[in-house]
Amino acid sequence: MKILLLGSGELGKEFAIAAQRIGQTVIAVDSYEGAPAMQVAHGFEVINMLDGEALDRIVAKHQPDFIVPEIEAIRTERFYDYEKQGIAVVPSAKAANYTMNRKAIRDLAAKELGLKTANYRYATSAAELHQAVNDVGIPCVVKPLMSSSGKGQSTIKSESDIEKAWQYAVEGSRGDVIEVIVEAFVSFNSEITLLTVSQNNGLPTLFCAPIGHRQERGDYQESWQPAVINNAALLEAQQMAVKVTKALGGAGIFGVEFFLADDGVYFSELSPRPHDTGMVTLAGTQNFNEFELHLRAILSLPINEITLEKAGASAVILASEHSNNPSFSGIEKIAALPKTDFRLFGKPSTRPYRRMGVALVNAALDANITDVVAEAKSAAALVKVKA
Repeated sequence: MKILLLGSGELGKEFAIAAQRIGQTVIAVDSYEGAPAMQVAHGFEVINMLDGEALDRIVAKHQPDFIVPEIEAIRTERFYDYEKQGIAVVPSAKAANYTMNRKAIRDLAAKELGLKTANYRYATSAAELHQAVNDVGIPCVVKPLMSSSGKGQSTIKSESDIEKAWQYAVEGSRGDVIEVIVEAFVSFNSEITLLTVSQNNGLPTLFCAPIGHRQERGDYQESWQPAVINNAALLEAQQMAVKVTKALGGAGIFGVEFFLADDGVYFSELSPRPHDTGMVTLAGTQNFNEFELHLRAILSLPINEITLEKAGASAVILASEHSNNPSFSGIEKIAALPKTDFRLFGKPSTRPYRRMGVALVNAALDANITDVVAEAKSAAALVKVKA
């Protein structure tokens, strides 16, 4: 099969490696040459994926069996036409189109499916943002409708933060949609990602063990598996995940995010693809990592079960400055650690807080997960990104 991978970052790279291992052909696409997935693909294209005509051109050129989006900034309304041409859009054109824009997926979850979410409003200007903040109350969270890795996301703690939050959201927005979602602050105890695998041919929806994570600047810093969650809350999250993934349709892995609060489980966000917090599965925590699960579901290869084999944690390796020729130190130190692995993504340039790699640690299932996370953070700290 030929797979057109739209977006070629670190998640796309691991997906391309998984595809290569079982004989699939991957064409990696991104806005710059030398992106991580391009380094392991059969071919690549450099285009602006918000340019619908450019997107049409490469689809016509390569005639893929599957189109697999990995990022948000894509002219996703074109996907419906590709499906009509007989190309499988992953997980589906509807799923990709709805989830590339926080407005569509939030309204689907809250208004159509009745899932519990934070109170929210939308704003298309600084003036509208003032009104939205007044409606939901302070503190609240502001996010661009189209963004990733926490770009443009901030917390408003007083009225003096509103103008700054608007400007930051506009700067961090991807695509051509200048609009934000304003969410009431949920007093949650923890947040989880529930990797949810939808299968073709009537096969059951499967779940990975819940993944906990910590964020800074809206981007994950550490993730761990399994997360601590009581059975009632886990069942509630699974039922919500089934509702929303069934409504979106298609096969593949969905990263469904939830807040766990004293008054129940809140739906937060959804990604119709492997999730950054799910990189912890590269530590060998499961019988299949999230990229292998995504690929198998796409290809309609039956997945009999997902088993938790080990406890594990991941911690990001971040850049601290701008560079067009980064290098790394401390590799021999992290390599010497027991039950520890790492990935360097191969990004050709750096900027402050850009994710350049990840440290991975595994342990016995009965290990104290807090200790495992601490080990992953210590391992990641050994690797320095040098300009």
